[in-house]
Amino acid sequence: MNFVYCENEKFYPSKIICIGRNYVEHIKELGNEIPSSMVIFNKPNSAVSRELYSFGEDIRFEGEISFLIKNKKIEGIGFGLDLTNAKIQNYLKSKSLPWERAKAFDKSAVFGDFVKLKGDIKTVQMKLFINDILTQNAKYELMIYKPDEILKEISSFMTLEDGDIIMSGTPRGVGGYKTDDRFEAVIYVDGKEVVRNDFKVL
Repeated sequence: MNFVYCENEKFYPSKIICIGRNYVEHIKELGNEIPSSMVIFNKPNSAVSRELYSFGEDIRFEGEISFLIKNKKIEGIGFGLDLTNAKIQNYLKSKSLPWERAKAFDKSAVFGDFVKLKGDIKTVQMKLFINDILTQNAKYELMIYKPDEILKEISSFMTLEDGDIIMSGTPRGVGGYKTDDRFEAVIYVDGKEVVRNDFKVL
């Protein structure tokens, strides 16, 4: 099974639980409707990767604040990329079909290292730079559904196992990428940098 690190400890996610349409500006940039309830979908363990690969021009990156679960609570925080085949997703949406073919393919959930969450979760922020340009900026206050609400909703119908990861949604600024692009993601808590991850597209 694929794994992620949290302070040198290995965790093997049984699933990745993703929250869709959790930032108003991202919803607007893709021309979607603001949902009346939480949008939730899963990626399997086979989607987990520590490397970022180029899958062609139809693939879109979505940077996200991600939470590692232990004992059914948020244990760690880190950065994740939800890769999406936009062409396939648009077709599936037009037919009101599930998104798995566009979202759950191998190596479509890219993670850096996690750290244990310390401090006030309400101060969480993520910045994503691509080729040294600030491309995405996510903040707790911009989320439609906050981490505690997300955890409660998921737990109401799905068992969270140790090592599972919640991807809390992407802010505006999503787009395509190409081989040799450089991604640098920084997570802040209480205004301080807690983890930084770099990816070069393979």
